[in-house]
Amino acid sequence: MNLKSFFYILIPTFLFSSMEIALKIAGNQFNPIELNFIRFLIGGLALLPFTIMYLRKHEIKLSKSDIGRIALTGFVIVVLSMTLYQISIGMAKASVIAIMLSANPIFGLIIGFVFLREKLSRTNVLALVLTLLGLLIIINPFHLTGAMGIILGLLSSIIFGIYGVMSRVNGNKIGLNGLSMTCLAFLFGSAELGVLMALSHLPIAQNIPSNFSQFVNIPYFQGISLQTLPLILYISVLVTGVAFGLYFVSMEKVGILQASLIFLVKPALAPVLSLLILGEAMQVNTVIGIVVILLGSLVTLMGEKIAYSVMAIFRKNNPEAHQDVDELAKVKEELENGERATEAVVRQKLAEKRPRELPSED
Repeated sequence: MNLKSFFYILIPTFLFSSMEIALKIAGNQFNPIELNFIRFLIGGLALLPFTIMYLRKHEIKLSKSDIGRIALTGFVIVVLSMTLYQISIGMAKASVIAIMLSANPIFGLIIGFVFLREKLSRTNVLALVLTLLGLLIIINPFHLTGAMGIILGLLSSIIFGIYGVMSRVNGNKIGLNGLSMTCLAFLFGSAELGVLMALSHLPIAQNIPSNFSQFVNIPYFQGISLQTLPLILYISVLVTGVAFGLYFVSMEKVGILQASLIFLVKPALAPVLSLLILGEAMQVNTVIGIVVILLGSLVTLMGEKIAYSVMAIFRKNNPEAHQDVDELAKVKEELENGERATEAVVRQKLAEKRPRELPSED
């Protein structure tokens, strides 16, 4: 990895790792639903110029069905996942919620396997088991504190995994790259959230129990001042807009596997930043859980490389398999660079071309 590629990963990693801390600080000054609305509205607007250039360059015109797909994707990420996420930060430690969100790629694997019939290799299963074990160690069900915040954080991470699958599938159908799909989903999601916020001002909303007062008369831009503006801009433009944007750019520049380093480092870096900035002490079980989750992330990151190394050895020892293994390696490279080709499609073509068993990547 060269220096330029390193910075493509380093910057969003730091921004994502500081996200929970910034939101925790801002949560003391803003309604959590209002803060969620502001950050995704401004974050989406920050990415809008790049999206417009992409749409014009590729001459993409959105149909009604395209808009429907984007609106549904935006509802899942902004209204559902990130609203639960923002509320959970106010109810539990920022470091714990950061770790919960970092597990979303694993949930994405499960969702892709169940609904899209995507292949789940043994390395992915092992990573899944390690991640779930790490989460269980951190939650510590025998001495559970802040249970509701942890449950909401876990639910937010699962829904975030659903969003990841939806964004990929819908983006491919429409013809949008990751950054453009993210921008439009943010804008549509914030608009949908804004409509729901308007409903909180109706007389019927006054019947909501006092324990849920944050859902009554939700303000839109209350609390923004010269003192709070730098924090809002940091959360909205940098943490939301730039971080998500660079994440998708890093996928295109350095590949999906190396870009996943962002979520590999975040579980370790976020608790350290929470300790230094918020003074949140790390419990022994949290440290152990972080190590286990990092092992799971490492398996996810390195599992494919190990598998294809084995396939390369197979190629040397079996010259007849040379062509098939080479073609699979090329497809792997295309997938890492964001190409739309899927391994399943290529395997099918290879099977038609040469009907014999290929070496298993497991």
